[in-house]
Amino acid sequence: MKISTVKAKSILVKSNLPASDYVANPYAGCVHNCRYCYASFMKRFTGHGEDWGTFLDVKDYDSDNIPRLLKGKTVLLSSVTDPYNPYEMKYRKSREVLERLSDTEAHVEILSKSDLMVKDIDLLKRIPDLSVGISLNTLDDDFRRDMEPGAPSVQRRLKALEALHAEGITTYLFISPIFPYITDIRAIMEAANDSVDKICFENLNLRGSAKGEIIGYIAEKYPQYLDGYKLIYNKGDLFYWEQIKADVEAMSEQYSIPLVNYFYHAKIKKGGKKND
Repeated sequence: MKISTVKAKSILVKSNLPASDYVANPYAGCVHNCRYCYASFMKRFTGHGEDWGTFLDVKDYDSDNIPRLLKGKTVLLSSVTDPYNPYEMKYRKSREVLERLSDTEAHVEILSKSDLMVKDIDLLKRIPDLSVGISLNTLDDDFRRDMEPGAPSVQRRLKALEALHAEGITTYLFISPIFPYITDIRAIMEAANDSVDKICFENLNLRGSAKGEIIGYIAEKYPQYLDGYKLIYNKGDLFYWEQIKADVEAMSEQYSIPLVNYFYHAKIKKGGKKND
């Protein structure tokens, strides 16, 4: 793993994502090395020649000022990196950002695949308006190792949600990315239902080299689904996602917590500036 320290302009950058107004990315790059990762496009801006997943830039900021008028705004940590990668234990950049946000009026949202945020419960409880999400797309650790080799296990993530929820922190499960025919949405929901205040859903978006990577993996490991993947990702057929969307809407009557659908988010907002 190549570790570098880089300068960034500011902690918060305006966001083009549908559910956040600002994003904070304390690192560039990610060591989880997810095979489907869309954020590899960031190499166009970082200048790295290394493969995505083999480098991490630790950010120092020219300015650590936080905008004053954040009431009613949402700040997401993070959009193109995992804020709680294993090196957070050494560099503490995500904690540094959260400390700067601890007295703001913004809604602060953290999304991670990691259980390391449990170590920051003391700080998280000081942020007035906070929600913490853990992303998960399988209960099968063999599949998790294939797709997310550097990320924590399924059980560690579920236990993190339980621990955070027990401390009174608002938590949510982000079932993402949903792999067609493989991700068992209902089973994942049942595994985490008692530890979350909300469940969100996002489809698998394949871009760039990740598309060929995943289609090749499906051909090798799940050939029975190959035709379906080609229909979805080569021909743009939306029938599968429309069916999943309908299933989620039907399940909403069975659960006492909100179920939020982020399908097709790439069509909601496009363009804009890169996230610093």
